Amino acid sequence: MGFLDHLTEKPWLEGEGQGVSADGGGVFSLPTPQIGLRVFLIVATMLFTLFIVAYAERMLFGDWRPMPEPWLLWVNTALLVGSSVAMHRAWVGADRGRIDGVRAGLLAAGGFAFAFLAGQLLAWQQLVAMGYFAASNPANAFFYLFTALHALHLLGGLVAWGRTTAKVWRGFGPGQVHLSVELCAVYWHFLLVVWLVLFGLLLLT
Repeated sequence: MGFLDHLTEKPWLEGEGQGVSADGGGVFSLPTPQIGLRVFLIVATMLFTLFIVAYAERMLFGDWRPMPEPWLLWVNTALLVGSSVAMHRAWVGADRGRIDGVRAGLLAAGGFAFAFLAGQLLAWQQLVAMGYFAASNPANAFFYLFTALHALHLLGGLVAWGRTTAKVWRGFGPGQVHLSVELCAVYWHFLLVVWLVLFGLLLLT
C-alpha cells in the first residue's frame, strides 16, 4: 500500500463499535461505549477525589463548623442502594435473555433514582429551613457542592436509562439492549460507591 493510500484511509470507519488499538494493527475486545464509559469513570473519580482532598484540607481551618446530617440522608442512601440493586437485576435479566426481568429492573431502578433525587431536594430544604445556608460556612458549601455534583451525575445517568427503557418498550430484545443495560448498571454501581464515600465522609467529619 502506497503513501497516498495511507492518507486516504479512514480507520475510524473500520471495526465500527470497537476501539482501535494503539499500533493500528487491531482492535480492542471491548466495544467503544464500554471504553468510553471507563474513561469517563476515571475522569469522574479524579474529580470527586480532588474535591474530597480539598474538603479534608479546608476542614482544618478554625472557621469550619460541621453541619448536622438530616435523617433523610439515610433514607436516600437506602433508595440509591435499591436503585443499584434493581439495575443489577436488569443486567442479570439481559444476560439470561429475560426481557420481563430487564423491564422490571429498569422501572424499579428509575423509580428509586428519582425518589433519591427528590429526597436530596427535601434534605436541602430541611437544612435551609434550619438556617444552614451554603454561604454561611465552608462545611455547608461543601455539603451542597458534593450532593449537587453527585445529583448531576445521576441525572446524566437517567438520560441513558430513559433511552434504554424506551428501547425496551419499543420491543427491542434482551440481546439488543444488553450493552446499554450493562453500561447503566456499571454507572449506577459507580454512583452508589461515590455516594457511600461522600456520605461516610460527611458522617465522620
